[in-house]
Amino acid sequence: MNKKIIIGARGSKLSLSYAEKVKKLFFLASGKEKEIEIQIIKTSGDIFHDKKISDIGGKNIFCKEIENQLLDKKIDIAVHSLKDMDSFEENDLIIGAYLKRNDPRDGIVLKNGKSFDSDNLTIGSSSKRRELQFKSHFKNIKCKNIRGNIDSRISKVKRGEYDGTILALAGIQTLKLDHEIKEIFSEEKIIPCAGQGVIAVQCRKDDLENLKILEKINDQDTKICALTERSLLKTIGGDCHTAVGVYAKIDKTNIVITSQLFSDNGLKSFSIKKTGEKKLPEKLGISAGKELLQKSEGYYKKKR
Repeated sequence: MNKKIIIGARGSKLSLSYAEKVKKLFFLASGKEKEIEIQIIKTSGDIFHDKKISDIGGKNIFCKEIENQLLDKKIDIAVHSLKDMDSFEENDLIIGAYLKRNDPRDGIVLKNGKSFDSDNLTIGSSSKRRELQFKSHFKNIKCKNIRGNIDSRISKVKRGEYDGTILALAGIQTLKLDHEIKEIFSEEKIIPCAGQGVIAVQCRKDDLENLKILEKINDQDTKICALTERSLLKTIGGDCHTAVGVYAKIDKTNIVITSQLFSDNGLKSFSIKKTGEKKLPEKLGISAGKELLQKSEGYYKKKR
């Protein structure tokens, strides 16, 4: 069939860059027989860009409107940053492809003349996880909410509104802004959020033709790690309010998952590192999530 394929994505530079990547891969995988168009969809996160994410609906604010267009068959494929997606997916939708993971680490942009030795640094972050992890390593940091795309966040630092901002390295590298990064933090020091660095390609469960094509562009190791991380997040009931880092990596025939969960008041943290079989990613994620809940009993209230 030569039916036009419509890809839905947010309108930011980063989202459109991801959508273009998916378009190219999908075109090649489909046997060069399809016309493909990218359609920009405004999400709640884009419209209410000056408000805290937790105040405007939580984790799925960058995905919900795109998913609705997919359910209504106005688009055929949706492109998301996996870290923005709710761990509980819509029943009629499925992630058909996880693209090979980009760098999952976090990096920091600092204003000229500022360093980690500076007193009372004001760092922009919209993530409670990042705020608490960074404060556990750097005692002179004060975090202040920041919203906007990568360019605007960096501009706010240069204008002096913040001394720095913490950003996902995957987006920085995609936009070729590596030169702005002052320091990159290992996954062990600052554990990323679930799905960080992964582009997820979603479609309808009953769209068997497109699902078959998406299988060709799926990276299996990335999928395994993503399923592990998201299973842990689902098990603890994680949402946009949850300060939790979780990162899985492949080690030969095994998966190693590392996670750090902060108490609701942010004063305590609970860590876990666990190994499981590569062929059973969700089992490992669930097991690790249950252990985290046991460790944090009385300090963390499960959200779901």
